[in-house]
Amino acid sequence: MSRLSSSSYTFPLWTLILCSAFLIAPVQGEVLVIGSNLPIVAAPGDDVILPCHLAPTFDVQGLTVEWSKPDLKPDPSDRLSRVEYVHLYRDRQEVPDMKMASYFRRTELFMDDMKHGNISLKILNVSEEDNGRYRCFIPKLQSRVKAAVVELVVDPNVAKTSTMAPLHPRNFPTPDPQDTTPTNAGRSRVPVVVAVVTLLLVLTLAGFAAYFSRIFQKLKQKHQKDDETQKQPLQV
Repeated sequence: MSRLSSSSYTFPLWTLILCSAFLIAPVQGEVLVIGSNLPIVAAPGDDVILPCHLAPTFDVQGLTVEWSKPDLKPDPSDRLSRVEYVHLYRDRQEVPDMKMASYFRRTELFMDDMKHGNISLKILNVSEEDNGRYRCFIPKLQSRVKAAVVELVVDPNVAKTSTMAPLHPRNFPTPDPQDTTPTNAGRSRVPVVVAVVTLLLVLTLAGFAAYFSRIFQKLKQKHQKDDETQKQPLQV
């Protein structure tokens, strides 16, 4: 019986490495929901934009888009109560019936830019009651990152502005790598997800490599013993 060649032992490891490359690629190329890495600061009476978009560019006109305040919870004493939305887009139109009363006729999306992945929310005439965290969420998006959180700070000490230019995804500012301001949840989870998946793949590869190494080592030893047995002279 012929011995196994040395290339036979390296084949499974290379196969696993190539498979891991295909597994990592979808994670790095999937569509992600991204908000602002800085709080949006405004004065009472300002019209503001809470930036949120998909990267790479993705048409969301046919999907549901939910804007809510995650820190607001339903009344536990009322089992029929529900969390109302700051803005709800469904079936290619706004759904005002499920909207918080304080935001009625004060919010809108950039409908023409949704085909480019822009789901930024415009809020008119903000007040200090609008302070807090806002969550943009696409429930049916095929992605590990379907939501992002944007913080709005309405400060009476800030000078009133009238900047109301729509934000296109290509025009979103790139965050400074040295900026120590806490990032939003959607963006900060991306490198964590990639790192965790990569670590799991590396550990899996190491386990498979060790497992196959032991198997082939045993096979090699068995073949060596068979060869030595065949070489021994037959006793009469």
